[in-house]
Amino acid sequence: MNDAPTRGYGKDVGNKTSLRVIAHSSIQRILRNRNELLNMSQGTVFIFWGPSSYMRRDGKGLVYNNLQLMNQILPQLKVYMVSRHKMLQFDDLFKRETGKDRKISNTWLSTGWFTMTIALELCDRINVYGMVPPDFCRDPNHSSVPYHYYEPLGPDECTMYISHERGRKGSHHRFITEKRVFENWARTFNIHFFQPDWKPESLTINHLEIKPVF
Repeated sequence: MNDAPTRGYGKDVGNKTSLRVIAHSSIQRILRNRNELLNMSQGTVFIFWGPSSYMRRDGKGLVYNNLQLMNQILPQLKVYMVSRHKMLQFDDLFKRETGKDRKISNTWLSTGWFTMTIALELCDRINVYGMVPPDFCRDPNHSSVPYHYYEPLGPDECTMYISHERGRKGSHHRFITEKRVFENWARTFNIHFFQPDWKPESLTINHLEIKPVF
């Protein structure tokens, strides 16, 4: 996802990237690291998402303009954008699953949200590596690890999750809320979590089956 590298981390994350989902906020980092993330990504499909103001095609859309430039420099790249209509569907999905309106709750969907939903549309089985369960950070003895595996001196994972989940002023990712949705999806769809290995807790009541829309 985004600008996460594989070079130097192959033992943990592998060396193959078939699909990379990228947020509008990561476009500059992608361009700065284009030799590794773009030039060496033979066969990788890139999907960019962002608000319509970044994706507009009238010369004022920052992401769209950069993608046009990328296409001129590297015409072999397979680059796609999430349309405004699809972005609204992602918002609707969040509201259906959580009962919360994304805009009213000052929520920014994470790249993980887009990636998981796209994966559900494309894959018969999804193996998710490195994602902790929703209640992980409640355990006072939880391990402390970086939010990004490639930034060992960066912010702590749980510190980031909790601050975003509780944030009210400005827009925030709701990482823990999203993880609860993913946990619920795993009860219906062929989703499995590894490193750490965990399975969704059993529900004591029947839940509605709501299929993601992409």
